[in-house]
Amino acid sequence: FSLLQKKRRAATARRQHLKSAMLQLAMSEIEKETAAKEVEKQNYLAEHCPPLSLPGSMQELQELCKKLHAKIDSVDEERYDTEVKLQKTTKELEDLNQKLFDLRGKFKRPPLRRVRMSADAMLRALLGSKHKVNMDLRANLKQVKKEDTEKEKDLRDVGDWRKNIEEKSGMEGRKKMFEAGE
Repeated sequence: FSLLQKKRRAATARRQHLKSAMLQLAMSEIEKETAAKEVEKQNYLAEHCPPLSLPGSMQELQELCKKLHAKIDSVDEERYDTEVKLQKTTKELEDLNQKLFDLRGKFKRPPLRRVRMSADAMLRALLGSKHKVNMDLRANLKQVKKEDTEKEKDLRDVGDWRKNIEEKSGMEGRKKMFEAGE
């Protein structure tokens, strides 16, 4: 029993040692990545944003402001153009996805849940609360009288097709048909 506990302790200690080594390695990789990103950011800013030198005279300041406004306008135009292109491509992607679903014949069906609702409540939901319509479904049903059903039973007795078939079945029925044919 004690030997088994020693093996478990050794395995647990080894797992903890490996885990801590992996965490240290991951931390050093993260630090390297952040340093590389910072250097890349500094290089990009130095390349694209030259240091600002403010001129002393008022006229030179106005010219600098005009240049900055022109650059801002051009950047805004580019941003707008890229947004429009992005919207067009997303719309095209949605259309292509829809065509793909149509071609496959598979449609995503939303999960429906069963709602118990009376006819009046359904009409109220469809037509709104202004329309108050009471719909009695039983009023539209056909009225059946007992006399009609008795007449139908009499008609059934007269024209029962089973009796004719029973009479014509077997050798006797064929004999009668043969004699009637002569």
